[in-house]
Formats: sequence, C-alpha cells, structure tokens
Amino acid sequence: MIMSTKTLAVGSSALALSALLAAPAVAGPTYTSDNGGSFRWYGQLNLTYQGYDDGQEDYNRLVDNANSGSRVGFWLEQPFGENTLKFRFETSLSLRGSDGVNQNGQGDITDWTRSDLRHVDLQWHTPRYGTFSIGQGSMAADGVTGIDLSGTGVVAGSAVADAAGGYFLRDTAGNLTGIEIGDVFSTFDGSRRGRIRYDSPEFSGFTVSASYGEDILTRDADTQQYDIALNYMNEDLGDFTVAGALAVSWTEKGGSEDTRDTIASAAVLHEPTGLSLSAATGDRDTGGNYGYVKLGYTANLISVGSTSFSVDYYDGSDLVSTNDSAESFGIAAVQKFDKQNLEAYIAYREYSYDDASATNYQDGSAILAGARWKF
Repeated sequence: MIMSTKTLAVGSSALALSALLAAPAVAGPTYTSDNGGSFRWYGQLNLTYQGYDDGQEDYNRLVDNANSGSRVGFWLEQPFGENTLKFRFETSLSLRGSDGVNQNGQGDITDWTRSDLRHVDLQWHTPRYGTFSIGQGSMAADGVTGIDLSGTGVVAGSAVADAAGGYFLRDTAGNLTGIEIGDVFSTFDGSRRGRIRYDSPEFSGFTVSASYGEDILTRDADTQQYDIALNYMNEDLGDFTVAGALAVSWTEKGGSEDTRDTIASAAVLHEPTGLSLSAATGDRDTGGNYGYVKLGYTANLISVGSTSFSVDYYDGSDLVSTNDSAESFGIAAVQKFDKQNLEAYIAYREYSYDDASATNYQDGSAILAGARWKF
C-alpha cells in the first residue's frame, strides 16, 4: 500500500539532513578547574519520519526515534587521588516518540514530565574496589538485551517495538483492537530507577553489577526492583570483537504479581570482513519468552564514514496471553558522517501477531527514515 504523504515526508527529512551535513560538527566542550575538576555537557537529536501501515490505514508523522531518543545532559567530575567522584544529569527532551503515537492521535509535540529524567546520579569510581552509585539511573540489567556490534543499533535492535509501539493491532474486520505493538513485542530489559548500584572492577573482560531500586518518578508507583548482571567485552580476540551480558531481575509491584525476568544478549564482530551476529533472549517466570537474531555488515564504502546494513528477526510467545505468538522482521541501513557526528538511516519493519482467540489480526509495517546528531 502506498502512503499518500510519504514523498513529502521523505523530502522534508532529506532537506533537514542536508542542513545538518552542511553544518560543522559540534561537540560539548570540557571545562576544567585548577584542582582537576571538570564539567562536560553532551546530547543528541534523533528526529525521524515514521510511516505506519496497520493493514488498512496509513499514518505518516515526524517523531523522535525511540530506539535512541533525543536528550541532553552533563558530567561533573572531581578526582581524589586514584579515585573519582562523578555526578551525572541527563533528561529526555520529551519529544513525541515513535513508540508513543497511534491511530487515534499523535499527542503533543513535547510534554516534559519528571518521568523524563534519565539520570540524576552520584558515582564513586575506584580502580581497586569498583564503582558505587546512588540516585536516578540505570539498574544493573538496563541495556542487557541490547548488545549489538552491527552498526545499525540507532534504528534496529531487539526492542523491535520502538519503531511503532503505540499503534493498535487491527483485526481482519477492520476494527482496532485493544492490543498495542508494544504489548506483544517485549524485551524484559532493565530500567532506570532511583537506586543504589555496585559495579565490580573488570576481571579479564568480565564485570559484575547489582542494584536495588524503586520507581520514584511515577506517582503512587509502589514498584521495587533488584537485579544482578554479568557483562563481558573483549575487543582483541584475534580478528574478533566479542561482547555479551546476562541478568536476572526481580520486580515487586503493589497490586500485581511479582515477576522474575532472565535476559541475555551477545554479539560477535569479525573485523576483517565487517560481518557481525547479534542475539538476544528473555524469559518471564509468570509467562512470556522471546528470541531475537540479527546479521550485520559494515564496510567503508565512501570516505565520509562507515556504512552498515542489517537484517533481523524476532519471535515471541505467551507475551499477552497463553499460546499467542509474535513475529517481526526488519532491515536497516545506516550511513555515518564522522565529521558531523551524524548517523543517517532508513529501516523497514513488519509485525505479525496471532493468539488463541477467534480474532484474526492484520499485519502491520513501519518505516523510519532520519538521522541522529550527537553533540
């Protein structure tokens, strides 16, 4: 099905991209004090055209790419001998996200609330004993399902719902159901909470992390979590780079059943050829599991920066109801522009869902075309 305003939307995206390419690269400067302290700010913009086809209607919008949303923040650092005290502040810009629009509306362009605070985090880094953190920030399991060396993670990854998670599935009679894309394509990945966290020193590429946290930004959330994670990274394993992570996370929420999630992902990159393979999996003890696999290729085809391609597949079951199934297939391409700190991308993704009820659901598909600019 051809989307009626796609040409106009892609043309507008191309014009915005041309303006960014013409601009010089801007990076947040680092300011230092006489006693060795420093201040550094950073951020990113990641606007994208989104086209979604629910099997019957088409929707075309300019949104923020939820795979890696627009944000701004800063670091304060102060050394104390061999140790370092760090403070991090980061907030989402709260622009309308690709996973936050649906057939019934697109909401406000921006609507900042305190839940958009990503990090208000105090950290004590020690080379001998590891890192101790307190404040709003990542739990130990945050990001565990996202290990990826393909070069296309800015627009395609295990969180396949990020491209269109708010849209409702439509049944074959043409009616919108109450089931959203985001309901049936979960990753069980970790979250950000008001927490205390410990990260061990690195041992032969391995680190162990543990945390306990509560949802302090949502009113009356009554949510407590604790988790433990094991991470591995080796960039010098012959011709290969290998990375992986494994975590177990427990959630206790008032009025809901307690859950235990076991999640993992791994990736390997063959540096001479640019070929990569990524995989992720997750299982919830109260029901729901999935597997995800991604094949990538990166090459230096033009002088401005590397070019990456990927294909991926997601298969989940029991995520909304017993004996349901969810599948997604995606392709993506990302072109880096090193001088501008820019990644331009285009991606296509299909969604299909089936359950044990008498309802038959139409497949959905999404297109994202945009760019992430880091500063």
